[in-house]
Amino acid sequence: MQNWAGNYAFTAARLDRPSSIDELRRLIAASPRIRAVGTRHSFNGIADTPGVMVDLSGIAPDIVIDRARLTVTVGAGTSYSVLIDRLQQEGLALHNLASLPHISIAGAVATATHGSGDRNQTLASAVAGLELVASDGSVRHVVRGDPDFPAVVVGLGAFGIVSRVTLDVGPSFDIRQDSFVDMPWDDLLGNFDALTSAAYSVSIFTKWSAATAGRIWLKTRLDVPEPEIASLRLRPGPPYAVPATSPDPLARLNPFGVPGPWSERLAHSPPHLPPTPAEQIQSEYLIARPRFAEAVAIIRAMADRVDPVLHVTEIRTMAADELWLSPAYRQDTIGIHFTWKFEAEAVAAVTRELEAALIPLGAKPHWGKLIHADAAALAPLYPRIAEFRACARRYDPDGKFRNAFLDKHVFG
Repeated sequence: MQNWAGNYAFTAARLDRPSSIDELRRLIAASPRIRAVGTRHSFNGIADTPGVMVDLSGIAPDIVIDRARLTVTVGAGTSYSVLIDRLQQEGLALHNLASLPHISIAGAVATATHGSGDRNQTLASAVAGLELVASDGSVRHVVRGDPDFPAVVVGLGAFGIVSRVTLDVGPSFDIRQDSFVDMPWDDLLGNFDALTSAAYSVSIFTKWSAATAGRIWLKTRLDVPEPEIASLRLRPGPPYAVPATSPDPLARLNPFGVPGPWSERLAHSPPHLPPTPAEQIQSEYLIARPRFAEAVAIIRAMADRVDPVLHVTEIRTMAADELWLSPAYRQDTIGIHFTWKFEAEAVAAVTRELEAALIPLGAKPHWGKLIHADAAALAPLYPRIAEFRACARRYDPDGKFRNAFLDKHVFG
């Protein structure tokens, strides 16, 4: 079995798909090594195991809404596309979504996957509580306020297999997304704070050798006053009005210039369509806002090696949080995401060079994307890493949930 992109082949001895949490508990208790796999959208071996791989999609979502507490509890293997449809029907919303709504909730949370927005934290920040099955098959609950909570949420699967997730929700809201093009790099860097605060969610798409950042998408909430953007001198772009039957990948984008519910605008692709073809490899580097211009200078100096194997880069922002292995732990952060062509050797070479140049600035590779750096190189980026390791060992003293990814990148 391979991941979604086909760049990683899993080595698990077998794949099981339990249909209930009780069945999952028995499976975990009986297995010496075990890990959960979600929708296989990670680009590395984070979900792999030498033992049993568990697919939770066979367990019913069992969505439970608590209007008094403004939370929703859902099966961990459920995709966001299933959950957001139900929430919108109930007049409720999550604070943000990733680019694709097709990913599993537990997988996105465990890897600190994010959307965009200066005031929006990672998707994991919406977690109010987790139910997980421990190595002996017992069920544990960790809720916001518990001492272990900041370690377990972005847990990389090191604490057990998460079976249910409780998320904060709020009232539904409408979004309009607008497209702009060709902002000169000097203008972008000089007005970066104004640009990224000009909408609820902002995405900048570019290659690195051009004189301009190619595309800018502003996603504006319609229940708050619209910000003034005239001073940014943005150049309107195409509406991407492509028939849904077209083979053009742009047909898979949510519509521009037309207001719609958050569930149909915050992600880039609609939940009812499959994601774009997976002929790609992805990496991402998340850096504190004050170091962004330095990172841009480094990458633009490498443009002759980067652009030939690059489909596109997406730049997004996120607010600080308190989750120990989140890249935004106690710092507002900018994500510089690379969607590469499916050329494994060339991509490996350029991403090694990128990592070596960006990690000294404090840039953190996304846990679910291509990573080369080992634990010795990554540990200085995470001030609570020693406490994370100790907490994981308490939950899993026999290493039932450990794998090669954790050994290389986290525990060393």
